[in-house]
Amino acid sequence: MAKAAKAKSKEKQKPVEADEAGLDFPRAWVEFPDPADDEQVFRCDLTWLTSRWACIFGRGCQGITAGRASDGCCTLGAHFSDEDDEARVAEHVARLTPEVWQLHEAGRSPEGWVEVSEDGERQTRLVDGACIFLNRPGFAGGEGCALHTLALREEREPLETKPDVCWQLPIRRTYDWVDRPDDTQVLVVSIGEYDRRGWGPGGHDLHWWCTGAKSAHGAGEPVYVSYRPELIELMGAPAYERLVELCEARLASSLPLLAPHPADPQV
Repeated sequence: MAKAAKAKSKEKQKPVEADEAGLDFPRAWVEFPDPADDEQVFRCDLTWLTSRWACIFGRGCQGITAGRASDGCCTLGAHFSDEDDEARVAEHVARLTPEVWQLHEAGRSPEGWVEVSEDGERQTRLVDGACIFLNRPGFAGGEGCALHTLALREEREPLETKPDVCWQLPIRRTYDWVDRPDDTQVLVVSIGEYDRRGWGPGGHDLHWWCTGAKSAHGAGEPVYVSYRPELIELMGAPAYERLVELCEARLASSLPLLAPHPADPQV
């Protein structure tokens, strides 16, 4: 499971921005057994997965740090989930060229593109206040993540080239072993929204966060459709197919939608 780049906590929790819905509201959850593993159960947030959220980087994204909207959520860099995550990313970094990566020279310097964070974890290096892979506004190769750009140029899914936490956001996957009354155990895998709380206590101090922002809701496709590749990677194809059935049944109902996302239009 990937660890998020951790936001630092301040003394007082900052209230969510006016554009954002609150953190606590009714949600519709569904549980179903994993078709590929009888010792595993998925618990999925249909309120989030059928919402009309979409990434609006470069199209109104306010960024998680005040005054740095063009950083999006890349200001803090990305913590690697494990050694395999870092090694996988390194294979793709090796193919980045100056035409795709604005900070190519800095990344190829002795300092490299990885650093150790204050909490002792390895993460992408920060340069001039943001991730070393973030191409800044005005770069001829395109603004945004160089690893994302590489994937699109090579007709790959960005989840192949980017650190785990980067491609998983804003989906949050958590694990809980649950003891059942018959003395058996089942692993409950939750798939839901990576809201401010997902960042830890410091998430309340973020300047802005997109999942609850009304300006980031209104996409033509619901999240379970637009994030199909990522959800398949997180759940497996059989479980994703079952999720699609449940999401489609929810949206096809003639009854008013139960527990819609409050940031969605007309809610």
